[in-house]
Amino acid sequence: MPESQDAMSRGTLRHKLLVTNPLGFHLRPMTAFAQRAQAFQSEVSVAKGDGPAVNGKSPLHLMGLAAEQGSELLLEIAGPDAEEALQALVELLAAHDIVDGRHWRKDEG
Repeated sequence: MPESQDAMSRGTLRHKLLVTNPLGFHLRPMTAFAQRAQAFQSEVSVAKGDGPAVNGKSPLHLMGLAAEQGSELLLEIAGPDAEEALQALVELLAAHDIVDGRHWRKDEG
């Protein structure tokens, strides 16, 4: 099995985050998130609550989430570098004070 298919067959990494910033998931960190996500081969999607997932590599799609303080975000990452992408993206959100970085763990599904 080619490496890329093997990596995809391991499943999707999922991680839930609570937006703690009073401004919500706003434009500056949203743009930084999309740019960082673009550095990875893996597919990155983000959903707010039970809503539809959007492309995490697109700032315009992320804006459609309208994720205000108290929103729960679900990151889903699938691909050969999914673990690295998940760690980098959660750390970026914590560094921008969008989420509380003290309580992060990944859920595999």
